[in-house]
Amino acid sequence: MSDVEVVMIGGGNMGAALLEGMIASGAFNASSMAVVERIDDRRAQLTAMFPGLGVVADVPDCAAAVIAVKPDGVADAVRTAVDRGARRILSIAAGVTTSTLDAAAGPDVAVVRAMPNTPALVGLGASAIAGGANATDSDLAWAETILGSVGIVERLDEPLLDAFTGVAGSGPAYVFLFAEALVEAATAEGIDADAAERIVAQLLLGASTLLDRDRDAAQLRRNVTSPGGTTAAGLERFDARDLRGIVADAVAAATARSRDLG
Repeated sequence: MSDVEVVMIGGGNMGAALLEGMIASGAFNASSMAVVERIDDRRAQLTAMFPGLGVVADVPDCAAAVIAVKPDGVADAVRTAVDRGARRILSIAAGVTTSTLDAAAGPDVAVVRAMPNTPALVGLGASAIAGGANATDSDLAWAETILGSVGIVERLDEPLLDAFTGVAGSGPAYVFLFAEALVEAATAEGIDADAAERIVAQLLLGASTLLDRDRDAAQLRRNVTSPGGTTAAGLERFDARDLRGIVADAVAAATARSRDLG
């Protein structure tokens, strides 16, 4: 296969989401990209999903690579990409540090560590990036172009990427757990399960849209909380069980685990 501008190493859900966003944004052309996927059935799926994209089992000659494999396979994937000519590497593997990426890439290769979250699958992701020893502003801008095709991107000092993982990387699961709890509570009060799921999904969509518009969670909470009213009664139970402390503990645990993975 001829040289490609960017190769995606890993054709799973996140890799596919990035490919979709990159192509849809117009910043990248499918004909100048490739995706590496070892599983035959998945290669067939990717071929159908992305007409004109090179779908291959092995890493081709390339100028740059996005590493979308599990953390324990990142170093090997980086080394292979560099052997095939890559001089820019973007890794989206949780917990894998720029020092690990730099060591695998060797000299004269720019590496960028990123942490996207699963809402990237619907183009509403939040990602954070940090550059390695050889990464320039141009390299970070390149990474922003890729990740910005599926949501927002924040540049952070690398030590903060673990905290970002604990908040935004793991955060969707926290929200989904809260949604589960709301559905269960609604059904316990007699609402049909299907209706409860619709109600809770719309609740979270509407509330998150308001938050995105106003960016002031505390004020939005106050707006809906009348003294002595129904919302106040519910919030009192959250306060009694220290919801803020529970959330802080969860984020701290996820942040610590991200550090351990590195």
